Amino acid sequence: MSQKKLAIIATKGTLDWAYPPYILASTAAALDYQVEVFFTFYGLQLLRKDLSVLKVSPLGNPGMPMKMPFGPKWFRGINWNVPNAIQALVPGYESFATAMMKQTIANNGVASIGDLRSLCQEAEVKFIACQMTVELFGFDHSDFIDGVEYAGAAAFFEFAGESDICLYL
Repeated sequence: MSQKKLAIIATKGTLDWAYPPYILASTAAALDYQVEVFFTFYGLQLLRKDLSVLKVSPLGNPGMPMKMPFGPKWFRGINWNVPNAIQALVPGYESFATAMMKQTIANNGVASIGDLRSLCQEAEVKFIACQMTVELFGFDHSDFIDGVEYAGAAAFFEFAGESDICLYL
């Protein structure tokens, strides 16, 4: 029986959207899948050496009520549905939301994006940066971690066309 294959297209570059491709890729690799992740457009942020640039953008995200990662249990249980107008007008709100998300991640013992990314690399998950998007956004290969391959969509389609599972995130 041949090895199963998972192909992932990662297009989002925020802290919260960094988790799905890395969690799915590392899990599939642990289950002995051959895994390739194609990072394009804003997903390229997930390959940057400095992951501190990743932020959460709650603006226009109705699926993201804010819960406080501190205080008594009753306070932490409140869904803080902050209106978009406040999120857009309050200076530093995105930084506040990012800090709260990072604290929530730490409080719950969830692995960091850096740790998940390293786990994927150790499991030989293949990371492919879309060369066209790298050029479009003016990135340099030195902006990204070691071990990244650079190719166009056609190269990824070769693998994706043979994959058992293909996900667009």
